[in-house]
Formats: sequence, C-alpha cells, structure tokens
Amino acid sequence: MELEGQWWKGELAEDIYQALRYKELRLPAYKGQSPQLSLRRYFADLIAIVSNRFKLCPAARHLAVYLLDLFMDRYDISVQQLHMVALSCLLLASKFEEREDRVPKLETLNSLGCMSSMNLVLTKQALLHMELLLLESFQWNLYLPTAAHFIEYYLPVAVNETDLHDGWPMACMEKTMLYMSKYADYFLEVSLQDHAFLRFVPSLVAAACVAASRVILRLSPSWPPRFQRLSAYSWEQLLPCVERLLIAHDSDVKEASKPKCQQPSAPPAQTVYPVPGQSVSLHQYMQRPNTQYMQQNQPVVLSAQGPATYLTHTASAAPLRLGQTQNMDAKLNMPNMAYQAYPCFDR
Repeated sequence: MELEGQWWKGELAEDIYQALRYKELRLPAYKGQSPQLSLRRYFADLIAIVSNRFKLCPAARHLAVYLLDLFMDRYDISVQQLHMVALSCLLLASKFEEREDRVPKLETLNSLGCMSSMNLVLTKQALLHMELLLLESFQWNLYLPTAAHFIEYYLPVAVNETDLHDGWPMACMEKTMLYMSKYADYFLEVSLQDHAFLRFVPSLVAAACVAASRVILRLSPSWPPRFQRLSAYSWEQLLPCVERLLIAHDSDVKEASKPKCQQPSAPPAQTVYPVPGQSVSLHQYMQRPNTQYMQQNQPVVLSAQGPATYLTHTASAAPLRLGQTQNMDAKLNMPNMAYQAYPCFDR
C-alpha cells in the first residue's frame, strides 16, 4: 500500500483516509495466544533496529511488526525460526511500502552486526521460502493499515494557532509543530512495544498518539473540536489508549532517570517545551511547572540464555493452511543452527 508523496495534502486525502478506515474494520483478529508472546518485545525491537539501520519509513516498520504479531498468533514457532520470520516480515513490508531501491539487500542484511551476534546467516532460498509462507498465511493480502498510516493524516492539523500553551498563546508555531512531530513519533514507537495496543484499531492509536503528545506539551484543549470532527473519536473513546501511552512514557522517564543524580530544578529563563522523556500526569499536566529534561538514549543489551528450544505447532493456535499440521521447522526444511533465546527487553 504505497502512498505516493504527501497524500494527506492532496485532493484525494479524505477518500484515502476513509478507505483506510473501512479497511481497518476488516483486519484479521488478534487473540494474543502465541506461546512465544514473552519474546514478542525482543523481536519487535529487532525489527525496529534493522529498520532504522536501513532508514525505512515508519509504515514499513509498523506493518512488519503487525505481520509478525499475526503470524506468531497463528503458529507455535521455535525461537530459531522467529528470527527468520521477523526479518522476512520486515523485508515483505519494505517491498510493499518502500521504493524498490530502498528495500534491504540480502548481502547488506547479512553484514549487520546484530546478525553476527545472533549467529544468523540468511540465504536467498530460505528467505524466499519464508516470504512465500507468510504470503500464503495472509492470503497474499498486505493491505493492512497501521497507526503509522493514519498519523500522517492527523499531524498537519495537530497544532493550530488558536491552541494555548499553559493557558497562554503559543510563542512559536514552528517550534511547537516540531515537538509535536517528535512526540507523535515517540508514542508511535511506544505502541509497537506492547501487544496490548492491538486491542485498539490503528486510527484510534494514531489519534491517541496525537492526544498524548498534546497532553505532554501542555496544549489546550487536549482534544479540540477540530480533531473530533476529523477523526470521529471523542476524548472518552481515546482515554484508555492515551492513559496506556502516558503510563509507558512515565515508566520510560523513571528508567532513564535512574543513573542520573537528582538535581534541583530551577525555573527556566524562557518558556520551553519538554522533549520525549519528561514525566507528566494526565490529571496534573496543567499544574506542572515548566521543566526541561535531557533526552537520554538507553543502550540495548542482549543477554543470552541457554540454547533455543524447538516448539511444534499446537492445536491452540490456528491450523496451518491447506490442512497441514507439521511443525514449522519441518515445513521450512532449514538446518538447526546455534541460536540462542533472548529475553524481551524490560521497560
């Protein structure tokens, strides 16, 4: 579903948006029944790392994680094969969302440091086999809207000159738009890290990302009437998702602040906007003083455990297509390699 250029500014923007809203109501059901659900965070992060390395668009990254979620939900897959499944999902999504010259090449993919750390070497035949299996599983339909598709439609009107910052007119519209874009991207990534957000339709998650960004930036009203008309969501409908996003945000702030020494906060000389990582409460954001926090990137640490165990297809997951019931390792006919299972990252 490649949307050329800035589609949200064209004459067909509303028609495209309505088509996406129609399609999201027919997305495959997600039950959260994968036996490897505890590893889901790790593989979502793996997709994000590789995606960022190749500078793929957010839509490709979100589609890849969604394909992985659906596939894991239907099959009991060994940890060994999950690495192949995750990377194949990313390649399929990039072929669907990106230009051909931006799709990761096999040689470049194998040269990444994370591949050697996993003792993983991909072959053309194995990738093609896995991609075919994925396409058959999804009935060759990759037209699956994600929150990353809807956010592009919402962001151009996320900030308006009539909005107030801390009850006062905004001093710089461009600066506010820049922070809004950064926060929306941050909350989009937060929504990828927890499968609980799959209980909400993608358009609602995208709208909640904008609403949560406005809460953090202390813009009022938090959910203006223009957004209710545009998205057809009320504040009450968004509230459960917004609260999840803000709870995750506050958890990230606490985690990032652990190694830092406590320093007395002094009021800034001028009005500033926070950066992703500033703690805020949904009920108290209007009363909080302006405090500027430094953004801190946490290193990703992969701690190895014992050898991977190989799991077979179970009756609790959806059956393989065409009545096939053999395990995934046998179906893929891939040799056993020295893989190791990694725990998912703790927030």
